[in-house]
Amino acid sequence: MDTIAGLFSFITTPVSWVIVQFHSVYGAIFGADSGWAWGLSIVSLVILIRICLIPLFVKQIKATRGMQALQPKMKAIQERYKNDKQRQSEEMMKLYKETGTNPLSSCLPILAQSPFFFALYHVLSAIANGQTIGVINQSLLESARQAHIFGAPLAAKFTDSAEKAASLNASITDVRIVTAVMIVLMSLSQFYTQRQLMQKNVDLSVKTPFMQQQKMLMYIFPVIFAVMGINFPVGVLVYWLTTNVWTMGQQMYVINQNPTPGSKAQDQYLTRLLKHVSSHGDVKGRGKKKIVAAIVAKGPDRNDNERKFITALTKQGMAAQADGSVIKSSEATADADAASGGAPKRQQPKRQSKSQRQTPPSKPSKK
Repeated sequence: MDTIAGLFSFITTPVSWVIVQFHSVYGAIFGADSGWAWGLSIVSLVILIRICLIPLFVKQIKATRGMQALQPKMKAIQERYKNDKQRQSEEMMKLYKETGTNPLSSCLPILAQSPFFFALYHVLSAIANGQTIGVINQSLLESARQAHIFGAPLAAKFTDSAEKAASLNASITDVRIVTAVMIVLMSLSQFYTQRQLMQKNVDLSVKTPFMQQQKMLMYIFPVIFAVMGINFPVGVLVYWLTTNVWTMGQQMYVINQNPTPGSKAQDQYLTRLLKHVSSHGDVKGRGKKKIVAAIVAKGPDRNDNERKFITALTKQGMAAQADGSVIKSSEATADADAASGGAPKRQQPKRQSKSQRQTPPSKPSKK
Protein backbone atom coordinates (compact mmCIF):
# COMPACT_ATOMS: atom_id res chain seq x y z
CA MET A 1 0.00 0.00 0.00
CA ASP A 2 2.84 2.41 0.84
CA THR A 3 4.45 1.74 -2.56
CA ILE A 4 1.20 2.50 -4.42
CA ALA A 5 0.61 5.60 -2.32
CA GLY A 6 4.12 6.78 -3.18
CA LEU A 7 3.17 6.84 -6.87
CA PHE A 8 0.66 9.61 -6.11
CA SER A 9 3.00 11.66 -3.94
CA PHE A 10 2.91 14.43 -6.57
CA ILE A 11 -0.54 15.51 -5.32
CA THR A 12 0.17 15.21 -1.61
CA THR A 13 0.91 18.94 -1.46
CA PRO A 14 -2.50 20.06 -2.83
CA VAL A 15 -4.29 17.44 -0.69
CA SER A 16 -2.44 18.49 2.45
CA TRP A 17 -3.07 22.18 1.60
CA VAL A 18 -6.84 21.60 1.36
CA ILE A 19 -6.85 19.73 4.67
CA VAL A 20 -4.88 22.50 6.37
CA GLN A 21 -7.30 25.18 5.08
CA PHE A 22 -10.29 23.29 6.45
CA HIS A 23 -8.38 22.64 9.68
CA SER A 24 -7.82 26.36 10.20
CA VAL A 25 -11.61 26.84 10.12
CA TYR A 26 -12.58 23.87 12.30
CA GLY A 27 -9.61 24.45 14.61
CA ALA A 28 -11.03 27.86 15.53
CA ILE A 29 -14.26 26.13 16.60
CA PHE A 30 -13.13 22.86 18.23
CA GLY A 31 -9.48 23.60 19.02
CA ALA A 32 -6.42 23.09 16.82
CA ASP A 33 -5.46 19.74 18.38
CA SER A 34 -9.00 18.36 18.43
CA GLY A 35 -9.80 15.15 16.58
CA TRP A 36 -13.02 16.77 15.41
CA ALA A 37 -11.07 19.57 13.72
CA TRP A 38 -8.85 17.15 11.81
CA GLY A 39 -11.61 14.58 11.22
CA LEU A 40 -14.03 17.15 9.82
CA SER A 41 -11.23 18.49 7.62
CA ILE A 42 -10.98 15.04 6.00
CA VAL A 43 -14.77 14.82 5.68
CA SER A 44 -14.80 18.25 4.01
CA LEU A 45 -12.06 17.10 1.64
CA VAL A 46 -14.27 14.17 0.59
CA ILE A 47 -17.31 16.42 0.06
CA LEU A 48 -15.25 18.84 -2.05
CA ILE A 49 -13.91 16.01 -4.21
CA ARG A 50 -17.33 14.39 -4.65
CA ILE A 51 -18.94 17.69 -5.66
CA CYS A 52 -16.26 18.07 -8.34
CA LEU A 53 -16.98 14.50 -9.49
CA ILE A 54 -20.75 14.96 -9.96
CA PRO A 55 -20.39 15.29 -13.78
CA LEU A 56 -18.48 11.98 -13.82
CA PHE A 57 -21.20 10.41 -11.66
CA VAL A 58 -23.82 11.45 -14.24
CA LYS A 59 -21.70 9.82 -16.96
CA GLN A 60 -21.42 6.71 -14.79
CA ILE A 61 -25.22 6.45 -14.47
CA LYS A 62 -25.69 6.86 -18.23
CA ALA A 63 -22.95 4.33 -18.98
CA THR A 64 -24.39 1.76 -16.57
CA ARG A 65 -27.86 2.09 -18.08
CA GLY A 66 -26.38 1.92 -21.56
CA MET A 67 -24.55 -1.29 -20.69
CA GLN A 68 -27.75 -2.80 -19.29
CA ALA A 69 -29.62 -1.98 -22.50
CA LEU A 70 -26.85 -3.51 -24.63
CA GLN A 71 -26.65 -6.80 -22.74
CA PRO A 72 -29.05 -8.75 -25.03
CA LYS A 73 -27.14 -7.59 -28.14
CA MET A 74 -23.79 -8.39 -26.52
CA LYS A 75 -25.01 -11.86 -25.60
CA ALA A 76 -26.13 -12.43 -29.22
CA ILE A 77 -22.68 -11.40 -30.50
CA GLN A 78 -20.99 -13.76 -28.05
CA GLU A 79 -23.19 -16.65 -29.18
CA ARG A 80 -22.72 -15.87 -32.87
CA TYR A 81 -18.93 -15.55 -32.74
CA LYS A 82 -18.14 -17.83 -29.81
CA ASN A 83 -15.43 -19.59 -31.85
CA ASP A 84 -13.87 -16.39 -33.18
CA LYS A 85 -12.66 -14.21 -30.30
CA GLN A 86 -11.12 -11.58 -32.57
CA ARG A 87 -14.33 -11.09 -34.57
CA GLN A 88 -16.26 -11.07 -31.30
CA SER A 89 -14.10 -8.21 -29.97
CA GLU A 90 -14.46 -6.30 -33.24
CA GLU A 91 -18.23 -6.60 -33.17
CA MET A 92 -18.32 -5.52 -29.52
CA MET A 93 -16.23 -2.42 -30.28
CA LYS A 94 -18.48 -1.67 -33.26
CA LEU A 95 -21.55 -1.94 -31.02
CA TYR A 96 -20.00 0.42 -28.43
CA LYS A 97 -19.14 2.93 -31.17
CA GLU A 98 -22.63 2.82 -32.75
CA THR A 99 -24.40 3.33 -29.44
CA GLY A 100 -21.86 5.77 -27.96
CA THR A 101 -21.34 3.54 -24.92
CA ASN A 102 -18.05 3.33 -23.04
CA PRO A 103 -17.73 0.41 -20.55
CA LEU A 104 -15.02 2.29 -18.62
CA SER A 105 -17.36 5.22 -17.92
CA SER A 106 -18.97 3.25 -15.08
CA CYS A 107 -15.60 3.24 -13.29
CA LEU A 108 -14.78 6.93 -13.79
CA PRO A 109 -15.70 8.21 -10.28
CA ILE A 110 -13.65 5.48 -8.57
CA LEU A 111 -10.68 6.00 -10.90
CA ALA A 112 -10.83 9.77 -10.45
CA GLN A 113 -10.92 9.41 -6.65
CA SER A 114 -7.99 6.99 -6.45
CA PRO A 115 -5.16 9.59 -6.63
CA PHE A 116 -6.70 11.63 -3.78
CA PHE A 117 -7.29 8.49 -1.72
CA PHE A 118 -3.69 7.31 -2.03
CA ALA A 119 -2.36 10.85 -1.52
CA LEU A 120 -4.30 11.09 1.74
CA TYR A 121 -2.96 7.67 2.75
CA HIS A 122 0.57 8.95 2.02
CA VAL A 123 -0.03 12.08 4.14
CA LEU A 124 -1.39 10.11 7.12
CA SER A 125 1.42 7.55 6.92
CA ALA A 126 3.94 10.38 7.10
CA ILE A 127 2.13 11.82 10.13
CA ALA A 128 2.22 8.39 11.82
CA ASN A 129 5.96 8.22 11.21
CA GLY A 130 6.51 11.76 12.55
CA GLN A 131 7.48 13.22 9.15
CA THR A 132 6.43 16.57 7.74
CA ILE A 133 4.80 16.35 4.31
CA GLY A 134 3.36 18.81 1.81
CA VAL A 135 2.33 21.99 3.63
CA ILE A 136 2.08 20.18 6.98
CA ASN A 137 4.99 21.66 8.95
CA GLN A 138 6.32 20.56 12.33
CA SER A 139 3.69 22.38 14.41
CA LEU A 140 0.82 21.00 12.31
CA LEU A 141 2.43 17.57 12.47
CA GLU A 142 2.44 17.63 16.27
CA SER A 143 -1.17 18.83 16.28
CA ALA A 144 -2.27 16.03 13.92
CA ARG A 145 -0.47 13.40 16.02
CA GLN A 146 -2.35 14.60 19.09
CA ALA A 147 -5.73 14.43 17.33
CA HIS A 148 -7.89 11.48 18.39
CA ILE A 149 -11.33 10.29 17.25
CA PHE A 150 -13.05 8.43 20.09
CA GLY A 151 -9.62 7.68 21.55
CA ALA A 152 -7.98 6.51 18.29
CA PRO A 153 -5.30 8.70 16.60
CA LEU A 154 -5.93 9.65 12.96
CA ALA A 155 -2.70 7.95 11.90
CA ALA A 156 -3.27 4.67 13.82
CA LYS A 157 -4.15 1.34 12.13
CA PHE A 158 -5.84 -1.84 13.33
CA THR A 159 -2.61 -3.77 12.70
CA ASP A 160 -0.42 -1.39 14.74
CA SER A 161 1.44 -2.77 17.72
CA ALA A 162 0.79 -1.65 21.27
CA GLU A 163 4.11 0.26 21.21
CA LYS A 164 3.11 2.14 18.06
CA ALA A 165 -0.25 3.07 19.59
CA ALA A 166 1.48 4.21 22.78
CA SER A 167 3.81 6.45 20.75
CA LEU A 168 0.64 8.19 19.46
CA ASN A 169 -0.68 8.57 23.02
CA ALA A 170 -3.38 5.92 22.68
CA SER A 171 -4.10 2.38 23.82
CA ILE A 172 -4.18 -0.48 21.31
CA THR A 173 -7.63 -1.50 22.62
CA ASP A 174 -9.15 1.89 21.74
CA VAL A 175 -7.49 1.83 18.32
CA ARG A 176 -8.78 -1.63 17.46
CA ILE A 177 -12.33 -1.00 18.70
CA VAL A 178 -12.65 2.27 16.74
CA THR A 179 -11.06 0.87 13.56
CA ALA A 180 -13.14 -2.34 13.76
CA VAL A 181 -16.39 -0.36 14.06
CA MET A 182 -15.42 1.91 11.17
CA ILE A 183 -14.43 -1.06 8.96
CA VAL A 184 -17.79 -2.72 9.63
CA LEU A 185 -19.67 0.51 8.84
CA MET A 186 -17.59 1.00 5.71
CA SER A 187 -18.35 -2.54 4.47
CA LEU A 188 -22.06 -2.35 5.35
CA SER A 189 -22.48 0.97 3.54
CA GLN A 190 -20.80 -0.49 0.46
CA PHE A 191 -23.05 -3.58 0.59
CA TYR A 192 -26.23 -1.53 1.05
CA THR A 193 -25.33 0.78 -1.85
CA GLN A 194 -24.81 -2.13 -4.24
CA ARG A 195 -27.89 -3.98 -2.92
CA GLN A 196 -30.03 -0.86 -3.40
CA LEU A 197 -28.80 -0.66 -7.00
CA MET A 198 -29.54 -4.33 -7.71
CA GLN A 199 -32.95 -4.52 -6.06
CA LYS A 200 -34.43 -1.21 -7.18
CA ASN A 201 -32.57 0.28 -10.15
CA VAL A 202 -31.99 -2.63 -12.54
CA ASP A 203 -34.29 -3.48 -15.44
CA LEU A 204 -35.81 -6.73 -14.18
CA SER A 205 -37.14 -7.65 -17.63
CA VAL A 206 -33.60 -8.23 -18.94
CA LYS A 207 -31.81 -11.28 -17.53
CA THR A 208 -28.16 -11.14 -18.55
CA PRO A 209 -24.71 -12.13 -17.23
CA PHE A 210 -24.18 -8.44 -16.40
CA MET A 211 -26.77 -8.71 -13.65
CA GLN A 212 -25.06 -11.79 -12.22
CA GLN A 213 -21.74 -9.95 -12.21
CA GLN A 214 -23.29 -7.02 -10.36
CA LYS A 215 -24.81 -9.41 -7.84
CA MET A 216 -21.40 -11.00 -7.22
CA LEU A 217 -19.83 -7.56 -6.72
CA MET A 218 -22.47 -6.84 -4.08
CA TYR A 219 -20.86 -9.52 -1.88
CA ILE A 220 -17.24 -9.28 -3.04
CA PHE A 221 -16.66 -5.53 -2.56
CA PRO A 222 -17.58 -5.44 1.16
CA VAL A 223 -15.20 -8.33 1.80
CA ILE A 224 -12.41 -6.53 -0.08
CA PHE A 225 -13.04 -3.37 1.95
CA ALA A 226 -12.98 -5.33 5.19
CA VAL A 227 -9.67 -7.04 4.35
CA MET A 228 -8.00 -3.84 3.14
CA GLY A 229 -9.49 -1.78 5.96
CA ILE A 230 -7.30 -3.30 8.65
CA ASN A 231 -4.30 -1.65 6.94
CA PHE A 232 -5.95 1.78 6.63
CA PRO A 233 -5.18 4.57 9.13
CA VAL A 234 -8.20 5.95 11.01
CA GLY A 235 -8.10 9.09 8.86
CA VAL A 236 -8.37 7.03 5.66
CA LEU A 237 -11.26 5.05 7.17
CA VAL A 238 -12.98 8.39 7.84
CA TYR A 239 -12.37 9.32 4.20
CA TRP A 240 -13.70 6.06 2.76
CA LEU A 241 -16.69 5.83 5.11
CA THR A 242 -17.65 9.40 4.18
CA THR A 243 -17.38 8.72 0.44
CA ASN A 244 -19.48 5.55 0.84
CA VAL A 245 -22.21 7.46 2.67
CA TRP A 246 -22.09 10.18 0.00
CA THR A 247 -22.39 7.58 -2.78
CA MET A 248 -25.30 5.90 -0.99
CA GLY A 249 -27.20 9.19 -0.60
CA GLN A 250 -26.39 10.34 -4.13
CA GLN A 251 -27.55 7.04 -5.59
CA MET A 252 -30.71 7.09 -3.48
CA TYR A 253 -31.55 10.54 -4.88
CA VAL A 254 -31.00 9.41 -8.49
CA ILE A 255 -33.08 6.25 -7.99
CA ASN A 256 -35.96 8.25 -6.51
CA GLN A 257 -35.86 11.06 -9.09
CA ASN A 258 -34.70 9.37 -12.30
CA PRO A 259 -34.96 5.56 -12.01
CA THR A 260 -33.85 3.07 -14.65
CA PRO A 261 -36.67 2.22 -17.11
CA GLY A 262 -38.18 -1.18 -16.34
CA SER A 263 -36.88 -1.25 -12.76
CA LYS A 264 -38.76 -1.62 -9.49
CA ALA A 265 -37.75 1.95 -8.68
CA GLN A 266 -39.46 3.18 -11.85
CA ASP A 267 -42.68 1.38 -10.88
CA GLN A 268 -42.58 3.07 -7.46
CA TYR A 269 -41.78 6.45 -9.02
CA LEU A 270 -44.65 6.25 -11.52
CA THR A 271 -47.02 5.21 -8.71
CA ARG A 272 -46.05 8.35 -6.79
CA LEU A 273 -46.34 10.42 -9.96
CA LEU A 274 -49.84 9.06 -10.60
CA LYS A 275 -50.92 10.14 -7.09
CA HIS A 276 -49.36 13.55 -7.75
CA VAL A 277 -51.30 13.94 -11.01
CA SER A 278 -54.53 12.78 -9.36
CA SER A 279 -54.14 15.42 -6.64
CA HIS A 280 -53.08 18.36 -8.81
CA GLY A 281 -54.76 17.49 -12.11
CA ASP A 282 -51.47 18.04 -13.96
CA VAL A 283 -47.74 17.34 -13.79
CA LYS A 284 -45.89 19.87 -11.65
CA GLY A 285 -42.14 20.23 -12.10
CA ARG A 286 -39.79 20.23 -15.09
CA GLY A 287 -38.18 16.90 -14.17
CA LYS A 288 -41.54 15.11 -13.90
CA LYS A 289 -42.73 16.58 -17.21
CA LYS A 290 -39.54 15.43 -18.88
CA ILE A 291 -40.14 11.85 -17.73
CA VAL A 292 -43.80 11.88 -18.85
CA ALA A 293 -42.78 13.31 -22.23
CA ALA A 294 -40.22 10.50 -22.65
CA ILE A 295 -42.89 7.89 -21.88
CA VAL A 296 -45.27 9.44 -24.43
CA ALA A 297 -42.53 9.54 -27.07
CA LYS A 298 -41.84 5.79 -26.68
CA GLY A 299 -45.29 4.89 -27.98
CA PRO A 300 -45.63 1.10 -28.40
CA ASP A 301 -42.06 0.57 -27.09
CA ARG A 302 -43.10 1.38 -23.50
CA ASN A 303 -42.21 -1.13 -20.81
CA ASP A 304 -44.76 -2.69 -18.43
CA ASN A 305 -44.37 0.06 -15.80
CA GLU A 306 -44.97 2.80 -18.36
CA ARG A 307 -47.95 1.06 -19.95
CA LYS A 308 -49.49 0.61 -16.51
CA PHE A 309 -49.01 4.34 -15.83
CA ILE A 310 -50.65 5.39 -19.13
CA THR A 311 -53.54 2.94 -18.56
CA ALA A 312 -54.11 4.28 -15.02
CA LEU A 313 -54.24 7.84 -16.39
CA THR A 314 -56.81 6.79 -18.99
CA LYS A 315 -59.00 5.16 -16.34
CA GLN A 316 -58.98 8.45 -14.43
CA GLY A 317 -60.11 10.30 -17.56
CA MET A 318 -56.74 11.88 -18.29
CA ALA A 319 -54.25 11.73 -21.14
CA ALA A 320 -50.49 12.43 -21.18
CA GLN A 321 -49.27 14.89 -23.82
CA ALA A 322 -46.05 15.10 -25.84
CA ASP A 323 -44.84 18.09 -23.79
CA GLY A 324 -45.15 16.13 -20.54
CA SER A 325 -48.38 17.76 -19.37
CA VAL A 326 -51.57 15.87 -18.56
CA ILE A 327 -55.06 16.98 -19.60
CA LYS A 328 -58.56 15.55 -19.27
CA SER A 329 -59.52 13.05 -21.96
CA SER A 330 -62.46 15.24 -23.10
CA GLU A 331 -60.03 18.10 -23.72
CA ALA A 332 -57.77 15.76 -25.70
CA THR A 333 -60.75 14.73 -27.86
CA ALA A 334 -61.70 18.35 -28.46
CA ASP A 335 -58.11 19.18 -29.44
CA ALA A 336 -58.08 16.27 -31.89
CA ASP A 337 -61.37 17.46 -33.45
CA ALA A 338 -59.98 20.98 -33.79
CA ALA A 339 -56.82 19.65 -35.39
CA SER A 340 -58.90 17.74 -37.96
CA GLY A 341 -60.72 20.92 -39.00
CA GLY A 342 -63.81 20.44 -36.90
CA ALA A 343 -65.35 17.99 -39.38
CA PRO A 344 -68.28 16.19 -37.77
CA LYS A 345 -67.87 12.52 -37.22
CA ARG A 346 -70.00 10.19 -39.30
CA GLN A 347 -72.75 8.73 -37.17
CA GLN A 348 -73.03 4.97 -37.36
CA PRO A 349 -76.63 3.69 -37.70
CA LYS A 350 -78.03 2.13 -34.57
CA ARG A 351 -78.09 -1.63 -34.62
CA GLN A 352 -81.64 -3.05 -34.71
CA SER A 353 -82.81 -6.00 -32.70
CA LYS A 354 -84.08 -9.18 -34.39
CA SER A 355 -87.76 -8.34 -33.67
CA GLN A 356 -87.31 -4.86 -35.16
CA ARG A 357 -85.81 -6.30 -38.34
CA GLN A 358 -88.71 -8.81 -38.74
CA THR A 359 -91.48 -6.22 -38.19
CA PRO A 360 -92.32 -4.47 -41.50
CA PRO A 361 -92.39 -0.69 -41.41
CA SER A 362 -95.90 0.75 -40.94
CA LYS A 363 -97.47 2.43 -43.98
CA PRO A 364 -98.65 6.00 -43.69
CA SER A 365 -102.42 6.32 -43.31
CA LYS A 366 -104.46 7.79 -46.18
CA LYS A 367 -106.51 10.79 -45.52
